[in-house]
Amino acid sequence: MPKIVHAGARRREVVEAVWRIIAVDGLERASLREVADEAGLAVGSVRHYFAGSDELLAFSFATVIDSIVARLESVLPGLQGYPAGSPEGRNAVLTLLGELLPLDEQRAVEACVWMAFRNAARIRPFLGAEADRSHREVAAVIGRLITALVPGDVSEEALVVEAERLLATLDGLCMHALLQPGWMTARMCTDVLERHLDGLTR
Repeated sequence: MPKIVHAGARRREVVEAVWRIIAVDGLERASLREVADEAGLAVGSVRHYFAGSDELLAFSFATVIDSIVARLESVLPGLQGYPAGSPEGRNAVLTLLGELLPLDEQRAVEACVWMAFRNAARIRPFLGAEADRSHREVAAVIGRLITALVPGDVSEEALVVEAERLLATLDGLCMHALLQPGWMTARMCTDVLERHLDGLTR
């Protein structure tokens, strides 16, 4: 009997091939032919699921955003129920923030892909909508975190500034950890985040 191929699973295989190519060789190499070779498929098979390279790349960007945001949202409930400033609450915050950093192989690939797409969106308009969504959805999670961490008498404008400051810190750590993994280790990332949190809760 012919093997039954589920469209969703096959599309995921193709997307993961895109991610592997970007993580190793960069976004410019992620052509339909290269992706097909990486996935072990014929180019025609890839075209069966994606009309062209723009659609494939936009879908791959959307998928990495969905993966990262899903991890963040799965951790969010763990922040509830801890007293303000408790060690347990602090650890929960660090766990959530760590989902945005390349602290293991899966997160390193996703972080590399995420940053490559965000950068490419500056000059590839078809990626712009997903780049905007990426910022909005991650910023929404960080905003909820900041609201819980910062004292209640702080103005809304100050909360926005603190959320953007934390996002910038995370972006910097992510880039530094990808470029200098021997120095910016998981321990160093955590140390920097802890120092940042100290400044938030004073």
